[in-house]
Amino acid sequence: MEPLANKIRPTSLGGFVGQEHLVGEGKPLRQAIETRHLFSFLLWGPPGVGKTTLARIYAKAVNAEYHELSAVSAGKDDIRSIVEKPTMLGQPKILFLDEIHRFNKAQQDFLLPYVESGKLTLIGATTENPSFEVIPALLSRCRVFVLNELSNTEVGKIIKQSKVKISKEASDWLIQMANGDARQALTMIDNCLSLYDKLTIENLKNTLQSKFLRYDKKGEEHYNIISAFIKSMRASQANAAMYYLARMVEAGEDPKFIARRMVIFASEDIGLAQPTALVVANAVFAACLQIGYPECAINLAHGVAYLANCKKNRSAYNALRAAQADVKQTGNLPIPLKLRNAPTKLMKDLGYGEGYEKYDEDDYLPEELKGKKYLQ
Repeated sequence: MEPLANKIRPTSLGGFVGQEHLVGEGKPLRQAIETRHLFSFLLWGPPGVGKTTLARIYAKAVNAEYHELSAVSAGKDDIRSIVEKPTMLGQPKILFLDEIHRFNKAQQDFLLPYVESGKLTLIGATTENPSFEVIPALLSRCRVFVLNELSNTEVGKIIKQSKVKISKEASDWLIQMANGDARQALTMIDNCLSLYDKLTIENLKNTLQSKFLRYDKKGEEHYNIISAFIKSMRASQANAAMYYLARMVEAGEDPKFIARRMVIFASEDIGLAQPTALVVANAVFAACLQIGYPECAINLAHGVAYLANCKKNRSAYNALRAAQADVKQTGNLPIPLKLRNAPTKLMKDLGYGEGYEKYDEDDYLPEELKGKKYLQ
């Protein structure tokens, strides 16, 4: 039976929900689709936010022969067969490679000449930072588009598009459970209706707990476990964090994936409470690179025990987000004259750098933001 997510997948931007910064009027992906501009690009973002859908919409718009592969299971022979397959004269070939971060360096090296020569136009999808997971030569030939987690409103719109009968209360519960992942919400609807005749909160909860309907560890379960792992360390529950680490290790999760999130956690959640946490987390990441499985699991455990037991302080993280919000709202405010560089006489005459003294107590923020306290 065809999954609900596929049944309601839009074939044009008219039915696409979310990612307005990319597909809104005048935005880059909309421009590329409307002008039929052919180029290789990477879609980087969390699961269930429209990466596959955008790739299909784009391929249809440029009238390309479209192929989909998953880097989890595909290899060089799959790519070779696509390249060697004859096409209509002048028709481009697009390869959509899902989870491109799971292609190793040798596989990416093999793909590179086909992208360079134009035999393949590549659309890669990844949940991982391409700067770390895609080789520089391939990355330099692709534009990177960053996709955002869907808002609750956007997930709600997608649920409505499914045209299933669901109460507002059950829909609200489903939206919260999906956590910005529309595919997860639609999969839950599919699974619930395979067991029950109504979409109620109770039935949805029972479906979620059903062992028969557990998510694939390479899909939603993968993200559920890393979420539980981070939240356990945040709550200083070292035992729970160690358990979820063991789950990931036993499932064969990439140790770099785990260690990278530990590095982020060290600054986001521990921050100023224990500045050396970042040093430890980076050391764990380096150990994973140098040693690999199975031994690097011990390094990961060492880091998890340390990070979970550290005191927590999110003030640096919160300060950054608050400052970013002001930057988005106020734009490029003028830099105070006393803080400006004055390499020429004209600039000095205009007052650049005038009155600046090291370690003075004046507020260095732009005039409109003076007195603002980001770091609490």
